[in-house]
Amino acid sequence: MPTVSVDALHRSQGLKLQRFLLRLLDNPADAADAMQETYLRLIKALNRTEIEHPPIFLFFVARNVANSLGKRRRFEADLFRQVTDVHLANGIDETVRTEEQVVARQQLRLVAAAIDELPPRCREVFLLSTFDGLANGEIAGRLGISRNMVEKHLMKALLHTRRRCADFF
Repeated sequence: MPTVSVDALHRSQGLKLQRFLLRLLDNPADAADAMQETYLRLIKALNRTEIEHPPIFLFFVARNVANSLGKRRRFEADLFRQVTDVHLANGIDETVRTEEQVVARQQLRLVAAAIDELPPRCREVFLLSTFDGLANGEIAGRLGISRNMVEKHLMKALLHTRRRCADFF
């Protein structure tokens, strides 16, 4: 049973956390999403273990959530920009481009949802590899895990994403 009240922590740290996430994400909607995800992760953690310094842990989790959300938003924007650039370069008419943009957005949402479903460490490895372009050895060193474990996480992420997106692509 948690020794700290999430409600009390929210009352004492909520405004600071909101400002912190808004500074990191520069978007009120994303900050609100990240805040909700942060509290959900805090509740899960408190149910599993006792946390010595809950406010510090809260902001640590918030930073990780904001980083993941930021990477996801950058990925979506880059992918959408690439699709748009290809269509502009090929001179596709506006109606077709609009329809394809809708399809591309749906595909992005599906991929993003599949990535969000991954376990936290698996998702982190996948994002570091895919979006940051880090080599497996670099990821292993950064996260303090074996290169073999990095490869297992990547395979799990790729298989999961492929299964979830198979019907749409």
